[in-house]
Amino acid sequence: MKKTTIAFLIIIGVLILTGCAAGPNSFSGTANAEGELAGFFMGLWHGCISFITFIISLFNDKVNVYEIHNKGPLYNFGFVLGAMIAYGGGGHGSSRKRRK
Repeated sequence: MKKTTIAFLIIIGVLILTGCAAGPNSFSGTANAEGELAGFFMGLWHGCISFITFIISLFNDKVNVYEIHNKGPLYNFGFVLGAMIAYGGGGHGSSRKRRK
């Protein structure tokens, strides 16, 4: 391939990947209509049920996988931890016995 073709493909690839990057959550730290903010335990719960809520969200526009009215890093940590618990992430791979 020509160098210009490779450079063009790299630029297109970088633009596609940056288009998928998450943006800032402008509702983080602001309360919802009931005056509540989702914290660590709500994030943990939402992470555990994320697959189920994803399936429901495909058919119902009022259901979201991620709560945008949250306490920020605390909710995010709970969400990731809940997803790891639900999907078996963590130390399972390191606990296997290795063959010699």
